[in-house]
Amino acid sequence: METQREKWQNLKGNVFSKPIAELVEENIIREKEMGNEISVCIGSDSHVYGDFINYATAIVFVRKRKGAFAFVRKDKVLQKISIKERMLNEVNKSVEIAYLISPILEKYGVEMEVHADINTDADYKSNAALKDAMGYILGMGYTFKAKPFAFASTNCADLMV
Repeated sequence: METQREKWQNLKGNVFSKPIAELVEENIIREKEMGNEISVCIGSDSHVYGDFINYATAIVFVRKRKGAFAFVRKDKVLQKISIKERMLNEVNKSVEIAYLISPILEKYGVEMEVHADINTDADYKSNAALKDAMGYILGMGYTFKAKPFAFASTNCADLMV
């Protein structure tokens, strides 16, 4: 559930005071009125800085053949955890937002993917969370994407973390 302390911003840094569900609906309506076909991709990323983990979650609106724009939420947590747990925290943050906005997306017929910043190559540490993350996302009924196809997490959220 969204709290008042959560602030969403665009990639330019403009902060929005409205709840994300309201922002999502307004932007879907605007894009449809402009004749744009859109889909939504949600992804999270994190970086460790000493004892802190900075997280960013991105909601990316992809316009078919016309670019994209995004809203991002950032938060900072004091904790030391394993790479697998951190990857699953990222996935949980993405699924939490997907769950919140999916009724709006369904209302307007907008497709959604949940992106995980997890490498499919077993040589990378993040791969330890791949099966769990995939099971969680697919189990919730969402379309799953991992690296190298998870641009919402690996590019958009990564820019802001």
